Amino acid sequence: MKSISAVFPAITAILLATCASMAVAQTPAKVSDGVLTNQAGMSLYTFDKDGDGKSACNGPCAANWPPLTAQADAKPAGDYTIITRDDGSKQWAHKGKPLYTWGKDQKPGDKTGDGFLNNQWHVVKP
Repeated sequence: MKSISAVFPAITAILLATCASMAVAQTPAKVSDGVLTNQAGMSLYTFDKDGDGKSACNGPCAANWPPLTAQADAKPAGDYTIITRDDGSKQWAHKGKPLYTWGKDQKPGDKTGDGFLNNQWHVVKP
């Protein structure tokens, strides 16, 4: 029979790997080229008309500015919270501001929505 001291390093490694993968799975955004992006690398935006923890972008607005959707089992972490939209769906927010992508950004790294609509839309900087 192996002693606990012989098994402990393996158990520790498994626990650390499990915790690290859980943290990555719950992170809704990453940083690329100085801005927050979704996991696909598309730039994330905030809207000046949104209230803290409340989206003002619904209907046609949300069709053009898709919300960064949070899964039902997602948990807030650090600067990231989850808001409930008017339609009942869940959306990620950063420092209380709901997060969106821009439908006209075509590839990762595009920031074509920054300053849109009289400077009411902004890329999110960490």
